[in-house]
Amino acid sequence: MSTPFEERLRSVARDSYHDRHPFNIRMHRGELSPDELRRWIRNRFHYQRHIPVKDALIMAKLRTPELRRMWLRRIQEHDGQQDGEGGIERWLRLGEAAGLDRSLLMDDTGVLPGVRLAVDGYVNFCRLRSPLEAVAASLTELSAPDIMRTRIDAFEQHYRWIDAEGLSYFRGRQSQGHRDSKEALALVLDWARTGAEQELAVAALTFKCQVLWSLLDAVELGECPVAEARPVAGERPVAEEWR
Repeated sequence: MSTPFEERLRSVARDSYHDRHPFNIRMHRGELSPDELRRWIRNRFHYQRHIPVKDALIMAKLRTPELRRMWLRRIQEHDGQQDGEGGIERWLRLGEAAGLDRSLLMDDTGVLPGVRLAVDGYVNFCRLRSPLEAVAASLTELSAPDIMRTRIDAFEQHYRWIDAEGLSYFRGRQSQGHRDSKEALALVLDWARTGAEQELAVAALTFKCQVLWSLLDAVELGECPVAEARPVAGERPVAEEWR
């Protein structure tokens, strides 16, 4: 049986998660143009490539070999054990499926300022805050599997011009999100014993939700056309049903 504290955490992850952001709603309805989708892929990659960076900062705060090994797995899953593996590689393949060259994704000079600010804010939060707060911020993973299922369905239905192989990142994150959130939640529930500690954990998770919303705010409002993109066979300005 869950405690009131756990229910608060789950409520924040559920009610403030970025699946409710207008940009994500439009994405999942099939309303994005190819350029809008590419803008999201390019700028979201700036966040993706910093996930192992923030996880390395969290790992450095953990006091036991067992915990460090557990968190090291997250870094390895994003960076891969060798070239050609890992979540970052799969995101690069998503970009290629959408007509974006790897060199463009790896060049962060075109990242929107608001995206850069949101990502820097999250990385610095993990660098400067306590282990409890840094791990609690990762609990957006509680909602990640659901949005991944929704996203796969949306891409397969509305963005069929993107090769199915490009969706491998989303597919992999479904099982990883369940496992990672379960591990992190257990740590937060164990560490946050006092009312003050529980408030810190809830605030940290709220902050992380705000980071993800701010990132999408920047993508939705930003004018960052990807002129370097290669046309992909079958792409349409928007899904036909929304013309």
